[in-house]
Amino acid sequence: MGNSLKAIVAFVPSNECQRYLLEDLEEMPVDKMVDLSGRQLRRLPLHICSFRELVKLYLSDNNLNHLPPELEQLQNLQILALDFNNFKALPLVVCTLKQLCILYLGNNKLCSLPLELRLLQNLKTLWIESNCLQCLPEVVCELSLLKTLHAGSNALRALPAQLQCLQELRTIWLSGNLLSEFPAVLLDMPFLEVIDVDRNSIRFFPSLAHLPGLKLVIYDHNPCRNAPKVAKGVRRVGRWSEETPEPRKRSGAVIEITLDEKPLPPPAAKPEPE
Repeated sequence: MGNSLKAIVAFVPSNECQRYLLEDLEEMPVDKMVDLSGRQLRRLPLHICSFRELVKLYLSDNNLNHLPPELEQLQNLQILALDFNNFKALPLVVCTLKQLCILYLGNNKLCSLPLELRLLQNLKTLWIESNCLQCLPEVVCELSLLKTLHAGSNALRALPAQLQCLQELRTIWLSGNLLSEFPAVLLDMPFLEVIDVDRNSIRFFPSLAHLPGLKLVIYDHNPCRNAPKVAKGVRRVGRWSEETPEPRKRSGAVIEITLDEKPLPPPAAKPEPE
């Protein structure tokens, strides 16, 4: 079925038309995974919620702005992808899926997250990039098993002090925000392995040499006049990263060194639960 025909059928709310978009998906797949990405869906067909053993559900790149309460039946779900949709608020039914390990919410229109998100205590990966967040919702700091947080391309100006409670957190992506200072709370998180503050407005970097777990720091595209000091063996991506932390000077002029090598973005492929 061509994409143009799918787009037309998607406007028709009848069960028959919505089922047509699913093509031959009548029974739960053997691999317990359903991928409905890019189907022009405007609502989730209810019969998907009858697949009670479902483990992975990909709904990326559709036109969804709500989910049916019947989604609560999918209590074995571990991966849920809702990125590239039209959600202005996270449907509360998502917070009833207590086995979720990975949740993708990027590229929506979210301005906040509900307090009920704290119920997802098995969550290890949360992607909330490219939304409308002006501050990191403090409820995120209650997800005690969280290992990866991708909050890039929002409008964050600071991070809550409670973030240091996430002692399992290893990777934090904050590129493309409005940070004018390096978030102080990250200095109290010795377990962090990857810090990405690319494309912000940070003018000065404190030393990160005391963070024993750090392996990579990405700080490129900031108006900084120094590079963060790091421990031996830690990779830096940004100006002066292959030199001493302070830029060289010649005749009073600062020489800016730009790397040809660019940092790798967060993985495009959606990871499996650990």
